[in-house]
Amino acid sequence: MHTLPADPTLIDSRQAAWRLLATLGLVVLGNSSMYIVSVVLPAVQTEFGVGRADASLPYTLMMICLGLGGLITGRLADRHGLVPVLWIGALAVCGGFVWAGLSGSIWAFGLAHGLMGLIGSSSTFAPLMADTALWWNRRRGIAVAICASGNYIAGTIWPPIVQHGVETLGWRQTYILLGFFCGTGMLLLATRMRQRPPLVTLTPANAEATSVDRSRPFGLQVAHAQGLLFVAGVACCVAMSMPQVHIVAYCTDLGFGAARGAEMLSLMLASGIVSRLVFGVISDRIGGIRTLLLGSFLQGVALLMFLPFDGMVPLYLVSAMFGLFQGGIVPAYAIIIREHFAPQEAGARVGAVIMATLLGMALGGWMSGWVFDVTGSYHAAFLNGIAWNLLNLCIASWLFVRVRRAERRAAH
Repeated sequence: MHTLPADPTLIDSRQAAWRLLATLGLVVLGNSSMYIVSVVLPAVQTEFGVGRADASLPYTLMMICLGLGGLITGRLADRHGLVPVLWIGALAVCGGFVWAGLSGSIWAFGLAHGLMGLIGSSSTFAPLMADTALWWNRRRGIAVAICASGNYIAGTIWPPIVQHGVETLGWRQTYILLGFFCGTGMLLLATRMRQRPPLVTLTPANAEATSVDRSRPFGLQVAHAQGLLFVAGVACCVAMSMPQVHIVAYCTDLGFGAARGAEMLSLMLASGIVSRLVFGVISDRIGGIRTLLLGSFLQGVALLMFLPFDGMVPLYLVSAMFGLFQGGIVPAYAIIIREHFAPQEAGARVGAVIMATLLGMALGGWMSGWVFDVTGSYHAAFLNGIAWNLLNLCIASWLFVRVRRAERRAAH
């Protein structure tokens, strides 16, 4: 196993491209559990004889553990390299699926998903985004976008496969088979990730300055800059979670039925794949902080569009628009970390921001439901999401202003 950083000449090389392909496969396999727990929820609820709220707890536990796990696996990857982290993640994914398939209670089922989130899925998201950012320079944005799109690809391909398995084999057998398939696939793909990334200092893609002071990102203390990105990550994903978590329930309340809402959610996620790739190209041209600012503004516009339109056809269009507008926000954080912070700490810092985004998704999903229970209106829940998006937009705008001032000073 390679212990020294790769030669800087391998940046943007064919080897980096093959590594990116392996990375995409790892993300698709490692994040499978995020999207199939909702597929088996009715069967699990019936078998264990619990309510819908208790049956939903495994997803909530998994998302919280996924956020915390990203911070842990990011630090481990910085210190020991990706391969040991991915091997442990593969075992956790395999073991978690098998444990869930053999579980005798909803609590064992939930703990199994917590294990997959804490060690399994987390090993194939934040650490891989940080690693990808270090292997690319000219096409860094699109490379990170391809890596991040694996999350949405998993949400596109796994649910129908698992649904077919549930109908033909049963949910338990499907879980066990999926665990062995994903775990084995991750172990094999991890062998392509032995080489450590090059440790070089590069300027942002859009910077006019000749150097970047990574000891003071945005002219701030490192902890302050990281804290602002953490708050921004929570805020943007509280807003993002409103349509993603509640569009099915919203459509049911409007009388369109859950099936139409599920189609809108699928359209939203599919549009998110396109969005991440397009925003990746954009970030290569304008840099991470400008991409975050653009994505935050467009997400706010899409959220506003949910307020005046509640017909079925308009909701399909707005759902597609929302997916196209929001998909580039989360990958932008990895680009920002790569451009403004020390590359040796990329895994831990990206993990911290990704943890913030996942905590935002968990908080926003619950908060939107709470606002609806209090007000009896999803319009109020959308307004709550818009307010959180405005907070993200303010932070992104302030950081952008500081970047522009630094560029002007360097130019003079």
